[in-house]
Amino acid sequence: MTELGHVVLYVRDMQRSIDFYSNVVGLSVRGRIFGARAAMLSGGRTHHELLLIEMGEAPGPLQGRRLGLYHIGWKIGDSLEALRRKRDELEKLGWAIDGMSDHTVSQSLYLRDPDGNEIELYVDDPNVDWRSDDEWMREPVKPLTL
Repeated sequence: MTELGHVVLYVRDMQRSIDFYSNVVGLSVRGRIFGARAAMLSGGRTHHELLLIEMGEAPGPLQGRRLGLYHIGWKIGDSLEALRRKRDELEKLGWAIDGMSDHTVSQSLYLRDPDGNEIELYVDDPNVDWRSDDEWMREPVKPLTL
């Protein structure tokens, strides 16, 4: 099973982007993370189908990153074992893994496609109820060891 899970975009003006994706596309804000510099939006299928990260106008910690696409997340299963199998498969193929993260609701591998676009391959944790518990948003990125 592989399905498109989410897209992450760098945006200039958070509220303008939230208004667009809420009013025009029909997504709802599920929560804010990274000191409210990022917003998770969903149509209800999953914890977020879209993550917006505000870049703003001024240089800062995100300086040098461009507006637009940050990465695309592909859901590849619902267990750490599925993620381990994918890691092993990537290693056999000789494909570099740039990083691994535990997002509490999901666990992820990060790599680049042949053109350098960042791709996230992830599994959801079926034991986390993201619909009724948003505690995971307090620390959405932790190191992952497989």
